[in-house]
Amino acid sequence: MIAYDLEKKASVSVDIGGNSVSYSATQEPPEKGLYLSPGWIDIQVNGYMGVDLNSGEMTLDKLEFMTQKLHEVGVTRFLPTVITQSAEHMERCLKLIVQACEASPLVKEAVAGIHLEGPFISPEDGARGAHPLEHVKAPTIDLFERLQEAANGMIDLVTLAPEHPGSFAFIRYLVDQNITVALGHTLASPVQIAEAVSAGATLSTHLGNGAPATMPRHPNVIWDQLAEPQLYASAIFDGFHLPDSVMRVLYKVKGPDRLILTSDAVALAGMAAGVYTAPVGGKVELHENNRLTMFGTQYLAGSASSLLDGVNNLMSINSGDVLNIVAAIVAAVHSNPRELLKLPEKDDQVLFRVDTQNEVKVLAVTRADKILYKTEV
Repeated sequence: MIAYDLEKKASVSVDIGGNSVSYSATQEPPEKGLYLSPGWIDIQVNGYMGVDLNSGEMTLDKLEFMTQKLHEVGVTRFLPTVITQSAEHMERCLKLIVQACEASPLVKEAVAGIHLEGPFISPEDGARGAHPLEHVKAPTIDLFERLQEAANGMIDLVTLAPEHPGSFAFIRYLVDQNITVALGHTLASPVQIAEAVSAGATLSTHLGNGAPATMPRHPNVIWDQLAEPQLYASAIFDGFHLPDSVMRVLYKVKGPDRLILTSDAVALAGMAAGVYTAPVGGKVELHENNRLTMFGTQYLAGSASSLLDGVNNLMSINSGDVLNIVAAIVAAVHSNPRELLKLPEKDDQVLFRVDTQNEVKVLAVTRADKILYKTEV
């Protein structure tokens, strides 16, 4: 088959065998709607397909299974995300991730670092989200170093609220350690956001979420981060966390150079519709359309989406030349997260088709000449 290589901007012949793949340059025109891109990177994954990275009970088999399932939706690298809990519990979760990376080449190749989302976030209702109040703390180097030791140095991204005393010195400390700093779950003032950026923060975590339902019209923490040109913005484009209008604004302001799609997936992402008991949120309902809510309410209980869902929603809110939209999508799932986190390039590829309804379907995921996932093409 002949695909359009979005990185090389040229046709490429793709030969998929039993367990291997080869790519070669060709002058033949590509098949309509068939594209090849570098591997997709998800910077915030709490769990997937029943595997909960924050349960304290994650096993090697579970993380290998989750990694394989993420390959099926185009994700070749991801950041396991550990959220606010007791220091002891967070240490355990971090150690289990490290152990899996040390034991499994499959996991090691896929884990691009660890995202620490908490405990250095806002204690305020709304901004705190589902993070337990009793474990929220102001940032300290001692606690971070304790967690980083448990992570064997793998924490590469920290989300924090810069309104805590000592935050700006803490941000500078993290940046000196080559750790990316994100603002999230915060009620910071415009001055605090500006000072955090000056100290070295470069990302807004799931912008538009992790904020109270009601805020001043302006200024507010969303507007001020959106307007800050030095901040990348990660966003959950699952169709539930943000309305179409907000997704369009985020894309117009931050994309394609500063927008990063993330799933922020929880363990129930990818599971069958039904009623479940979740460690965070208690009794929840996963609906047929993948909306996850507190049981009996319309309140969201986390993201049950995949990065592929976000890709398709970004495709759906745009119109015009498909090639330009696809190129912007690849920036949001590969180039921007890679540049933000200063990740090395890898020989990972995603072969996908955009059908006549402009739906993206992953056909194959490869690393070098090895097939990580393929479907009937």
